[in-house]
Amino acid sequence: MTEPPDSATLTIGRILVASEGRQIPARVVELAARLAKPARAPVHVFSVARVWGTSLGLPNPGLLPSKGDWEEQRRLVAKAVNELQQRGLEAQGHVLATRKAAKRIVGEAERLGCDVIVMAADAPRNRLLADLMWSQEPYRVRRRARIPVYLVTPE
Repeated sequence: MTEPPDSATLTIGRILVASEGRQIPARVVELAARLAKPARAPVHVFSVARVWGTSLGLPNPGLLPSKGDWEEQRRLVAKAVNELQQRGLEAQGHVLATRKAAKRIVGEAERLGCDVIVMAADAPRNRLLADLMWSQEPYRVRRRARIPVYLVTPE
């Protein structure tokens, strides 16, 4: 896992602000806005409504996101989109459900033609433990992505 390059050396045409379901902090929005400003790059905000697994290998409606989960994720995305638009940037967003957030986030970045991904992240954990923790998805995104991934950790 490598650190992303200095943003001043990149030509950024589109940015993905992604969340595996956590709040999108103001610091993430600030970084995305700072990266987008020079080229007036559009920003897409994407969040995952978590699917909790399968039942004997088959989808189970009880494991799908609840109506409240969907509403919470839509609210988080709308708030981030609104903050970006208030900064004078073109922004839009959406929410999808998945069991594999890292794979879906990287896939959305590729589908949308994004040049960078910006995400909030907890402090990194031991790799063995991190593979079992949902909160470590941003680091899985960084390992999987072919484009720079900027992770904003708590101070």
